[in-house]
Amino acid sequence: MTRNTISSRLFVSDIVRNSAKQWISLSLLGLMLVKVWVIPLLYLDFEIRRDYIINNLCENKNRPQMHCDGKCYLAKRIASLDEQEKRQAEKSYMSRLIDQVMDRRTSFSFNRQPVLVEILPQPRFFVREFFTPRVAVDDIFHPPLV
Repeated sequence: MTRNTISSRLFVSDIVRNSAKQWISLSLLGLMLVKVWVIPLLYLDFEIRRDYIINNLCENKNRPQMHCDGKCYLAKRIASLDEQEKRQAEKSYMSRLIDQVMDRRTSFSFNRQPVLVEILPQPRFFVREFFTPRVAVDDIFHPPLV
């Protein structure tokens, strides 16, 4: 094989490998964006189908004096979405907690290692009396210097 064909094969394999990484990263990014954009998409769906929701799905369509205009349906959908999100978070937290507590694959062993302690001689301090008693007020209050 020539050097040129080997380098072209390496180049093609790099492109395929990089494109697979790009597709995976784009897919994960798309999933995260769907998670973030659920509530705005719910509002968009409400605005697009407002007439249908007011006429068919509104709970207060028999009481027009409330001027609900389908907002009760939107509030119910948002509340159910929040409840579902809380249940999912609690479920994932509990599963992680149970996995941590019930994980028997890891075994802990504490090996005793000798501890080396070096005892230093006691330091000796010499105290000299440099204290001269004085009154701090004398430093502040004195006659003016000329």
